[in-house]
Amino acid sequence: MIAKRFLFGACTVAALLGAAVFAQESPVFRVETRLVRLLVTVKDRAGDLKTDLTQRDFAVSDNNVSQELALFERQSPQPMSVALLIDTSASTARNLKYEATSINTFLKALVGDGNPDDSAALYSFNYQVTLHNSFTRRVARLEDSLKNLKAEAGTAFYDAVYLASRDLEKRDGRHVIVVVTDGNDTNSVKSFVDADRAAHRSDSVIYSIVVVPISNPAGRALSGEHALETLATNTGGRAFHATVGVELDRVFADILRDLRRQYLLGYYPKGVRSGDGTFHAVRVTLPERKDLRISTRTGYYSDR
Repeated sequence: MIAKRFLFGACTVAALLGAAVFAQESPVFRVETRLVRLLVTVKDRAGDLKTDLTQRDFAVSDNNVSQELALFERQSPQPMSVALLIDTSASTARNLKYEATSINTFLKALVGDGNPDDSAALYSFNYQVTLHNSFTRRVARLEDSLKNLKAEAGTAFYDAVYLASRDLEKRDGRHVIVVVTDGNDTNSVKSFVDADRAAHRSDSVIYSIVVVPISNPAGRALSGEHALETLATNTGGRAFHATVGVELDRVFADILRDLRRQYLLGYYPKGVRSGDGTFHAVRVTLPERKDLRISTRTGYYSDR
């Protein structure tokens, strides 16, 4: 398979801006009928997953307006599309083959269990973003691509999240982005805000894994790690730090365990403005279960 490379440039950005200006010249009228979907992970104080809750246990608000659930699934059977984003900047060269081993184990577990329509896509990012495999269940093809990854200078992390989110937006079912990286963004045309917005618009949950080459914070890209943690929190995912080997294997196992035991909630927004492009803050609570902790995305954009 020929890898598909993406490199944002001035012409591309200009074209996008031109399209945006043209779109603004024509008035658009929207009626909000969109089902807002929320993947929710619930854990107790010990960190164990809580999977026996009912619809009546949950309360949801949209911009502080209480909403009525139209969809509730415990351990949702909907298929997952998982976009794997692998950092191949120059600093990752030493760890790439070890990361590939852990990712292979994760892929086999993803395809081997759960929904028979679960699939994964593989992207790498350095100074550009490369799509090596579109969504597939053929683990052998993904493994071949992982073996051939080569490290080069640059880190276009935000571009990778943006492009993967755009691809996920077109797919049915649940959307997941798993990022494996070791540092800060240095080459993206897109910004943190662009990446965050794209992830929200595609209903994607982000799991970020920072492969820590050293434990001393003085030698690490802490601003980049903070951005990864914020993206994960905003979308209802988790952020991890791990060394290659056993720790990384355990992280991938934890991610898969979370994904297999999530609740899927959905509602049609009522009593709130819609279609104006603003961000709606969403809050999910368990009024009668203060002992439990919820992870879900912080909201959505109402411009679609």
